[in-house]
Amino acid sequence: MRGVPWWGVISSAAAPVLMIGGWTVAAGLQPRFDPVADTVSALAAIGATDRWVMSLVFVLVGACYIVTALALRPARTPGRLILIGGAAAGMLIAMNPEHAGGFGSVPHFVWACIGLAGLTTWPAWASRRGPTVPWGLRPNVAAAAVAVQFALLAWFSAELILVAGQAGLAERALGAVQAAWPLAVVLSCRLSTRPAQAPVTALR
Repeated sequence: MRGVPWWGVISSAAAPVLMIGGWTVAAGLQPRFDPVADTVSALAAIGATDRWVMSLVFVLVGACYIVTALALRPARTPGRLILIGGAAAGMLIAMNPEHAGGFGSVPHFVWACIGLAGLTTWPAWASRRGPTVPWGLRPNVAAAAVAVQFALLAWFSAELILVAGQAGLAERALGAVQAAWPLAVVLSCRLSTRPAQAPVTALR
């Protein structure tokens, strides 16, 4: 089975670092921001302080996802394409920011939905069957990854609809898992393609 090149490891590791580091820095630049209640998109909204920081993070993380998808040669093509599509939608979020107050941007909502759907479901379409398949691409593991992300997405959606006060926390939990899972899959592929160590014969 084909392995994942070194640049795929770098891109997959960079995505969670950029995502978590980016929203932490952007939140620190805001004069009034509640990371539990306020969404990440508010950091890039029109009127936000230094909104370019989070906008740039959206673009860079999307680029990392695309590079990772290109590097994930052991995965099935539909899953890789869905990951690319979700990443592209995430990048378009930066070009369609929320209005002040978090309302009024239909394009932002549409691209956010497409991006979240792609990043949530791609593991199922990337999975393979077979005794030599890396654990990150096995159907049961992929199904578990999708289930966890879908549960977090449902929590985030419920927080937005019910205005329950924890939308920011739910979105960050979802974003962290979505950013970390490609790295887990890449590492599983890299470890599975390591050459077997030759047995050591005892000296007589």
